[in-house]
Amino acid sequence: MFSLIINKESNVKNDLLSGLTVALALVPEAVAFAFVAGVAPMVGLYAAFIMGLVAAALGGRPGMISGATGAMAVVVVALVASHGIQYLFAAVALAGLLQIMFGVFRLGKFIRLVPYPVMLGFVNGLAIVIFLAQLSQFKVINASGALGWMQNGQLYLMVGLVALTMMIIHFLPKLTTAVPASLVAIIMVTLMVHGLSMDARTVIDFVRDMLPAAEQATASLEGNLPNFAIPLVPFSLETLKIIGPYAVILSLVGLIESLLTLSLIDDLTNTRGRGNRECTAQGLGNIANGFFGGMGGCAMIGQSMININSGGRGRLSGVTAALVLLACILFAANLIEMIPLAALVGVMFMVVLGTFEWASFRIFRGMQTSDALISILVASVTVYADLAIAVIVGVIVSALVFAWEHAKHIAVTTYIDEDGWKVYELHGPIFFGSVSNFKELFSPKDDPNDVVIEFKKSRVSDSSAIEALHGLAHKYQKLGKKLHLRHLSEDCMQLLDDAARYVEINVNEDPRYKVAVDVPD
Repeated sequence: MFSLIINKESNVKNDLLSGLTVALALVPEAVAFAFVAGVAPMVGLYAAFIMGLVAAALGGRPGMISGATGAMAVVVVALVASHGIQYLFAAVALAGLLQIMFGVFRLGKFIRLVPYPVMLGFVNGLAIVIFLAQLSQFKVINASGALGWMQNGQLYLMVGLVALTMMIIHFLPKLTTAVPASLVAIIMVTLMVHGLSMDARTVIDFVRDMLPAAEQATASLEGNLPNFAIPLVPFSLETLKIIGPYAVILSLVGLIESLLTLSLIDDLTNTRGRGNRECTAQGLGNIANGFFGGMGGCAMIGQSMININSGGRGRLSGVTAALVLLACILFAANLIEMIPLAALVGVMFMVVLGTFEWASFRIFRGMQTSDALISILVASVTVYADLAIAVIVGVIVSALVFAWEHAKHIAVTTYIDEDGWKVYELHGPIFFGSVSNFKELFSPKDDPNDVVIEFKKSRVSDSSAIEALHGLAHKYQKLGKKLHLRHLSEDCMQLLDDAARYVEINVNEDPRYKVAVDVPD
């Protein structure tokens, strides 16, 4: 029912119209994230414009939208509060430099290490986050000056307009796909609200509610072109100590969210983005933010979904969104300010329905229990903590589960060969997770004087495995017996050779197979 992705090739009309739709939806989110970070609304709007333009023009994923994001805003709020906005600009610029280094050294490929259950949890968690973020639009300042939920007629009007927006977006594509349904919905609801003089909250009402009472009367989204300025911070080691930790976290959060969004859009459009190029573009965008007064940002899954759903596939869609946003700031702020919040909330609710992997409820029944739990864990951490933390936790847990499961796969077949030597034919890798089980496979006291470990179906994977072999060889040596290693692969031999400097490993020559050589003392 809620399959919102329409597979279309990129074309100018679709890109222009979808870019216009995205620009309208960018405004309230950019303003909201600016307040989260503790900076002026224009700092968030500049970030949305700069990130959107640079990433769209130079990035590795056409059709993906970048801008000011909540994940980045949460990171910098403490820095702004303790040291001021100039330190924010310096930290964002440094984060951009680190992101460029990620791209230059081609580290974007490591996004492939994110397992499917983690991706599933990431998508579902972000859908929930987007949904919860929209609920704040149902709150208003009441008579006592406190923020509370809408009541009675105001609430009913808000819910009705949201439902109308969602219905237009859902049913219009069944009639025509000539224009993006989201754009039509925003325009129609805006015209209806103002044509019928409905008392519905608009974008400017949202901005006023977030400002101190003394500033509400003069609230406006109108601004000027961003100006180039070097951040006013001391160029010293002390400054680096202050902004360095924030820059590292910002760069990682931005890249994780951007690369995961890139992977998601790849799947939705059956195309392939370029992760390393996207890392570089994100870095250039954040450096530009630092020198042009923006709060920094990264890819936005919600806005990217709006763009893809509206038919945007090429770079022109992202460039259009950024330029329309700038034009609104410079020339048409009053038009943006009059858009009902209900229309934008309705658009985002449809994004939630399209983003959430509803099939996951069916997939869970066919998944291993560990994979299902990892997916739920990632989604939960995404909602209650942070996207980057959620992905890191998910990858670590997945790796531990993988290690635990493969640790059980170490096994052995034993037999006595024609020379009377006992052969242990190993099955499965020897690594940190399996060394305990590996040690239990041998019985040195009961074995003959010559024992062979056959590695045709096994391999030495890490230093824990080397240490286990060293300990086993020492046991046989104390009993006056010889331990032979046979059929080691070249990389395992190299690993043992490299470890010979700090671990005593005796690899005896095999006179029959000539596959192992003595390691000199």
